[in-house]
Amino acid sequence: MKRFLSVFFLITAISVFSQTEDNPIVWESSINQISETEYDVIFTAKLLQEWHLYSQENPEGASQPLEILIPEDRNGYKLVGKATESQTKKEYSEVWEKEEIFFADTAIITQRLVVIDKNTTAVTLEIYGQVCKQACIQIEESFSFSLNGKKIKEEVVILNDKSKTLTEKLQLDLKNTALLETAAKTDATSGGSLFNIFLLGFVGGLLALLTPCVFPMIPLTVSFFTKQSQSKSKGIFNAVLYGVFIVIIYMLLSVPFHLIDGLDPSILNTISTNIWLNIFFFVILVFFSLSFFGFYEITLPSSWGTKMDAASDVGGFVGIFFMALTLAIVSFSCTGPILGSLLAGSLGTVGNPAFQLSAGMTGFGLALALPFALFALFPNLLNSLPKSGGWLNTTKVVLGFLELAFAFKFLSNSDLVGHWDLLKREVFIGLWIVIFSGLALYLFGKIKFPHDAVLKKTSFFRVSFGVLVFAFVIYLIPGTFKNPTWNLNALSGFPPPQFYSIYEQASDCPLGLDCYKDFDEGLQAAKDANKPILLDFTGWACVNCRKMEENVWSAPAIYTLLKEEYILISLYVDDNEKELPKAAQFDFRKANGNIKKIKTYGDKWSTFQILNFKNASQPYYILMNADLEILNSPQQYTDIKTYKSWLEKGIENFSKQQLK
Repeated sequence: MKRFLSVFFLITAISVFSQTEDNPIVWESSINQISETEYDVIFTAKLLQEWHLYSQENPEGASQPLEILIPEDRNGYKLVGKATESQTKKEYSEVWEKEEIFFADTAIITQRLVVIDKNTTAVTLEIYGQVCKQACIQIEESFSFSLNGKKIKEEVVILNDKSKTLTEKLQLDLKNTALLETAAKTDATSGGSLFNIFLLGFVGGLLALLTPCVFPMIPLTVSFFTKQSQSKSKGIFNAVLYGVFIVIIYMLLSVPFHLIDGLDPSILNTISTNIWLNIFFFVILVFFSLSFFGFYEITLPSSWGTKMDAASDVGGFVGIFFMALTLAIVSFSCTGPILGSLLAGSLGTVGNPAFQLSAGMTGFGLALALPFALFALFPNLLNSLPKSGGWLNTTKVVLGFLELAFAFKFLSNSDLVGHWDLLKREVFIGLWIVIFSGLALYLFGKIKFPHDAVLKKTSFFRVSFGVLVFAFVIYLIPGTFKNPTWNLNALSGFPPPQFYSIYEQASDCPLGLDCYKDFDEGLQAAKDANKPILLDFTGWACVNCRKMEENVWSAPAIYTLLKEEYILISLYVDDNEKELPKAAQFDFRKANGNIKKIKTYGDKWSTFQILNFKNASQPYYILMNADLEILNSPQQYTDIKTYKSWLEKGIENFSKQQLK
């Protein structure tokens, strides 16, 4: 787990650096004929200074070893054993706790292959691996060689007739598309969502301030600036600059996600709904929570803090920047879990997750930075700060319980996307009841953790908070019943949807509505019933989709409209574990010429959404008729009043078109 944590933070924090040296390795290749059927392919890799390329022999559980493969669609030749390598080096890795084997400066790799089909005139080999400095970059290279001396023509993938037919079928002949083009101008969701994420990050930063890693640093750092500077104004300026650098550092952590998001409009949605990534987040958050409980400490390599601390001795702006960076590193054991939760939560939000993360990180950094600037401006306020003590550890333990509860959201995402049927709604709520009951008992002094001092007297604040937590447990209990007294609408988006239940349900659609999960079937139903269509782009792991269904769709006036006036088509864009029938799988050529394999329902409906509506966010709602005429501008996460007016306008426009 230590490895996972180190790599997780390393990739997130230093990817900015890696972008400045995005080509640290240059390849040369050649092929030599050994016999009538055998050839040696020679790869020469030249590495920038201090960069390492890892050997085929690098131990398991360390950096990714080099691998040479034949592409799946190629045949007529095969590899003969492992490639031979030029001289390598060995060095112990503190991150992996193993001796790693790597190339430095230059690597020469020779792979022998044998041609088993005499008609083969060219061969292609692929190299996979990893080059690292402080950061790591994945290597994926493809090399083609002619065996008869003739130039290899650049291969263009030609779609077969099935792929062409299914691609054409995926593209809709939409009418009245001007309404789609105005959607971006009328949608106010993104701005509000960014502000909400900013506030969430700010609250996370305030919580981080109340931890033992950060709180004691406030008076020490402010006193340093005010006392060590040549003048009071200079001390204030340096402290404020220190705060500004803290904000900048946390903002920079989100930069790699903007670069990732630029590769493909749906890539962050794919990441956020990936089963194994959600399990990874679950494990990490459980690991974090146990750390907050005091069972162990999470620390980054001590050398990082030492290097940053040494760099902070440099005078001027550079020294202050490295002081801020030192704070970020040494306080990681307390801020890391909160940052990890913010990262994981932002990836699943509506709109652009990269911008959501930037907003959250900015809010987090601002909350951390404010005290340093505030107390530098008004140093007398330092006397009003409470002394460090047991209350800081109590704060950590409370955060540990919250991290543990939040962790099960990610396990639930994996369960929903994977259709495992393990963590049903009532099971999830039951786990939360156990967790928050534990928190209440802790606050009442009935449970102790390793770093807790003897509780001689329970404070009024602690008892009051414990009563609130106990009241929350009472609120949760009906959620485990077949016919609950209330439906936990305040928690919409966290527990699994109401139809994902241990009790038998009349429908597997939201709120028991009738819905279609295939566009063509829903389109035919709309033609037969002569009703308009509500096209619902949703996801199993989409928090705001659940909030819309349980808070907005459940409103009586809206529920009646959906049930009686519309044909509901719900397309799950993250259904990436459920494969399409073989006859429905095909290759799709994207706008940049690359080929995307459409193998799962998630592949199909996410591509369908981007292709036709130029949007990759969820929830995303379209109103249309069976002739594919758009009836109103698209709608996303919104309130009851707006959504009701939007549906009614769609019905009005549908009626007008019927009269034409």
